[in-house]
Amino acid sequence: MTVTQQTLIIVKPDAVQRALAGAILSRFEAKGLRLAALKLLQIDRPLAERHYAVHQGKPFYEGLVQFITSGPVVVGVLEGPNAIEATRNLMGATNPVTAAPGSIRGEFALEIGQNLVHGSDAPETAEYEIGLYFKPEDIVSYHRDVDRWVAE
Repeated sequence: MTVTQQTLIIVKPDAVQRALAGAILSRFEAKGLRLAALKLLQIDRPLAERHYAVHQGKPFYEGLVQFITSGPVVVGVLEGPNAIEATRNLMGATNPVTAAPGSIRGEFALEIGQNLVHGSDAPETAEYEIGLYFKPEDIVSYHRDVDRWVAE
């Protein structure tokens, strides 16, 4: 049985600077996921610290915060059957060198520090992360006629 879920994605500064935002978003849409919310923004340090709070104290924490605040990002909510797992599989492994060929990271990235895209890793994480960037009224849940051809 498929579970309809919502998940947060962030098209990171490296992808925006490389003009890959549209290509990345289109991959998620081509998979069958729906865009439920979308915006371009510059993440400030306090928001980045809340987003990466789970990694505070780890050696790579400061680098994460510095990178995500280094330029504009595209933040979105994707919705669809098993959206979290589908999104993470489409993104590919965190380390682009070991990411599957054809995945976003496997196709467009070379190193962990600049791996183009973030996606929530669990339903609880998705709920928390979506709440950081969007108010409930910002999210538009809808059905497309094509959805019946994507999932049973």
